[in-house]
Amino acid sequence: MNLFLCRQLALDYCCREEDVRDKENHFTEFSFQEGRRRFREEKDCFLKITVVNGKVLASGDPSIIKWCEQKFEKTAGAWFFEPENLRIIESRLQESGYKIGMMHPFFISDTISDAVPGEYEIRWFEEDEIGQFRGDERFKNAYSFCEEAPDVLGIGAFRKGMVLGMAGASADSPIMWQIGIDVRPEAEGLGIGKMLVTLLKNEIIRRGILPFYGTAFSHLASQSVALGSGFHPAWVELAATKR
Repeated sequence: MNLFLCRQLALDYCCREEDVRDKENHFTEFSFQEGRRRFREEKDCFLKITVVNGKVLASGDPSIIKWCEQKFEKTAGAWFFEPENLRIIESRLQESGYKIGMMHPFFISDTISDAVPGEYEIRWFEEDEIGQFRGDERFKNAYSFCEEAPDVLGIGAFRKGMVLGMAGASADSPIMWQIGIDVRPEAEGLGIGKMLVTLLKNEIIRRGILPFYGTAFSHLASQSVALGSGFHPAWVELAATKR
């Protein structure tokens, strides 16, 4: 298991690194750990659950964590996010004024991959240059402008001065940066997304950071970009938010 990911999830889920590596389900009371992922972080953490390494990690308020442990202590990670379990979790969250707010698969890569820019002009943008794209709806996935997880690196593909696609990385934690990608409608199907994500991923790895990529379960095109750029599935995560 990737050491950076193991360290990160231990911080995010308030447990030990060996708890991430073993095959047992773990349920912990949440506290804000230094070095945790902070992308669009809620003011509290009532409940969040991840499936990684074939098992379940859950962290949150003591009242619901005790319930989770009693309900899911022996539940297999491979089948945890089946509809029946989600209905049970949603019902319990509603009792406390919460709901399921996010559920995504996440991918990582720690390997440099081949990427050929081809006919496109490639431009890089460091952290102090990214502000020029604030408010530009064309690149709302590439750049989030999240104060807790700042945009730190970007890359664009241009042809004849026109931007065709943009990928960006946010520093969700000191050791893991998340990649987002936007491709202009007129450039879809040309492989620009895969090329930009691969180039950006490679540069993040060179800087000693682990790149990761999150998307929606139903966004197959986005998942294809991740897989085609050398990423592989690493964990699935659910988080509660107030109703």
